[in-house]
Amino acid sequence: MSNHNLSRDEAAIRSALITTHSYDVTLDVRDAADPAVAGYPSTSTITFSADPGSSTFMDFISGGVESVLLNGRSLDVGLVVDRDRIILEGLEAENTVTVAGRALYSRSGEGMHRFVDPADGECYLYTQYEPADSRRVFANFEQPDLKAEFTFHVIAPAAWKVASNGVEEARTPVPDDPRAAQWDFATTKRMSTYITTVLAGPYFKAEDHWATTLDDGTRLDVPLALFCRASLAESFDAEQLFRLTKSGLAFFNELFAYPYPWGKYDQAFVPEYNLGAMENPGLVTFTEKYVYASRATDAQYQARANTLMHEMAHMWFGDLVTMNWWDDLWLKESFADYMGTLGVDRATDWDTAWVNFASKRKAWAYVQDQLPTTHPIVADIPDLEAAKQNFDGITYAKGASVLKQLVAYVGFDAFIKGSRQYFRDHEFGNTSLQDLLQALGVASGRDLADWARQWLQTSGISTIAAEIVEDGGVFGAVTLQQEAIDPLTGHQELRPHRMRLGLYDADPAGALVRTENIEVDVAGPSTLVSALNGKRRPALLLVNDDDLSYVKVRLDPESEHTVRTSLDKISDPMARALCWTALWDSARDGVTPAARYVSAVEQFAPAEAGIGVLLNVLGNAASAIERYVPSATREGVRKDFLAVAAEQLMSADPGSDPQLAWARTVADVSRHGDSQLTLLRGILDGSTVVEGLAVDAELRWSLWQALAAHGQATLAELDRELGADTTASGREGHALASAARPDASVKAAAWDSAVNSTGLSNEILSATIAGFVTAPGDLLERYVEPYFECLERVWTERSIEIAGRIVRGLFPGAQDLPEGVRPADHAVLVRTDHWLRDHQNAPRALRRIVIEQRSHLLRALTAQAAG
Repeated sequence: MSNHNLSRDEAAIRSALITTHSYDVTLDVRDAADPAVAGYPSTSTITFSADPGSSTFMDFISGGVESVLLNGRSLDVGLVVDRDRIILEGLEAENTVTVAGRALYSRSGEGMHRFVDPADGECYLYTQYEPADSRRVFANFEQPDLKAEFTFHVIAPAAWKVASNGVEEARTPVPDDPRAAQWDFATTKRMSTYITTVLAGPYFKAEDHWATTLDDGTRLDVPLALFCRASLAESFDAEQLFRLTKSGLAFFNELFAYPYPWGKYDQAFVPEYNLGAMENPGLVTFTEKYVYASRATDAQYQARANTLMHEMAHMWFGDLVTMNWWDDLWLKESFADYMGTLGVDRATDWDTAWVNFASKRKAWAYVQDQLPTTHPIVADIPDLEAAKQNFDGITYAKGASVLKQLVAYVGFDAFIKGSRQYFRDHEFGNTSLQDLLQALGVASGRDLADWARQWLQTSGISTIAAEIVEDGGVFGAVTLQQEAIDPLTGHQELRPHRMRLGLYDADPAGALVRTENIEVDVAGPSTLVSALNGKRRPALLLVNDDDLSYVKVRLDPESEHTVRTSLDKISDPMARALCWTALWDSARDGVTPAARYVSAVEQFAPAEAGIGVLLNVLGNAASAIERYVPSATREGVRKDFLAVAAEQLMSADPGSDPQLAWARTVADVSRHGDSQLTLLRGILDGSTVVEGLAVDAELRWSLWQALAAHGQATLAELDRELGADTTASGREGHALASAARPDASVKAAAWDSAVNSTGLSNEILSATIAGFVTAPGDLLERYVEPYFECLERVWTERSIEIAGRIVRGLFPGAQDLPEGVRPADHAVLVRTDHWLRDHQNAPRALRRIVIEQRSHLLRALTAQAAG
């Protein structure tokens, strides 16, 4: 096993031997702006206890270790350094080790990422570690249960802004180097290595503070700061972000009854970020895609608020109390996902947080949970590569959905009471599933062991449908039929569900409104709903009304007819979102033809009032057209859909969110169809004016990408557009558009840049791959075999982040089902199966990605076979 890939067993042995106390870390990044300088000096001093006479190892992925000093003894670097580990032998009861070396800057978003702003040439640094990349920046014991206090010192250009987890305590000139200064930060409370952080560069900084009086009469005063690149400062809505931050801090401090424990609360929006955000205590980092330089919809602002609340909840769930090992990643991510939505719902002016959760976040979980690589919420994570792959829809959205079901089961008050006790019992420590169940069990008076086994320790998703017997428009017997197979075991896992049945009928104005709501407990394969006996049959019987449980719903025939003819008449936003989801699941599962879903979007999306739901269903329609509609009818379905989208673009209220949503849809779908290219060219050159439409940089690049994909944009035109948009997002837009051109030499160059060179940063790599795969099938057919041939080499040579982007993005998944061929017999599926059979010893994380991409392709081909 590569030393990069720490195993759970190794971590358990190490944590049984040692207890870490403190780190003192110095990083010298004063020369970061020089592109010829690949790395920087890093010195780490650690104090820790150990079993006397024992041996262990430290982690340091570096450009070289210069010295190791253990308890005053200088160790021979040549003997104790084993690749990315430093072996420590002959330990005493109390130890001090100092490791000095040279860490390396990153372009992959892992470790210390270095970015040069194309807008002004300025250099920016930030760190990102989860799950185990702090070892790329300083020597340490890299696992979550070896917590310690951290003191950071950073030497950087004197004109820069520098921040870390702790407050700045001192800033002093560096002797003999007037261009540099040293920042010294306050010692943190105990935390895990993966949530330490450093930020450095000529960032724009805004400051504020939040304060409250605690129950004991003391005052909690929290300094606040916001950071972004200087070139984005004009677009940085700091006032709104501070307002959200203060609302969140007030909400969570009261909800958790545990004062915010980390001193200050900084938030930095950084470039080329691999995640949405990261919960570093005292300095949360976000993708700068949340700084909207181009027009954004209200749904985008709400999604940003959700992420902000999610990360804030982590200050308690994840940072204050942390899982022992990545098996229990859900202990922080599921809770933060649930609490993020709860925070938006309770602490902001948005009233559609749970609607958007049902429409988008749960849809992510449903997709993930139907893959052959799905896993229980409490997962089996044998090593770090597996941990990296488990930041997925199960750990986040399914876990949050299950917590919503738990709240319905035990009650919100008991849920919060148990959470408060959990924080008090385990503050600054580490926990596992049983610790949380004990706290929640005591608070609720329920034994949650069986609930945990059924919901947290099994995988897969139930499908529930109402089987109805009626007589003259009156319900006779109504039975809820539950089907569920655990994809991992093949066994039935019929979980208990507390859910509601909504009865919807037309009101005098013609709207479909809920006339009654019945709560039921579903258990086993069949549940008789006696409460409906003798009631008049409504137009729509909605199973899982209010979205309390985690389940797929099949509409009964009469309810489906109502939805397909009157979806726009359903007045309740949540009910409408659930009906949209039922239609989409039916299309994805091949139960109904995908073209019927597209038709429903054409018919009802123009009336959809929820912009978050609208964006979601438009994206689903685009996916359905390109992946699930059979090739023989695809062009016609796409042309009809684009005609509706173009009509809605032209008729939408000027400057409205729906207008922007339809504009983006026309551009995105036009990458594959040419029926609206004249309209797109006219919008770009100004000959077609759409009143109120902001044709800003983001939309312009989408239009150029569609034209480029059909050979109607030259490289010279794309270069001129880039010259007018010297931003990081402009570079990404240009990379995608350039690689999208339908020319064999262009595709060859894009493939070579992505697979055979290391010159692309993480985001430019993804843009290049997205452009490469935007192409007719005949242009990409020749890359099927090279894809499988390069997999193990790519996985070995690249970091897991970059390798994952390549393996996932270049999989030849855009395939059509030839007439007379069964989906499982498609040539690409057969080739994938051969690779999996012949590479059973390939890294598990690599195999997982290939297996998942195979599953997505099989689903698409199966849907095509359904017509």
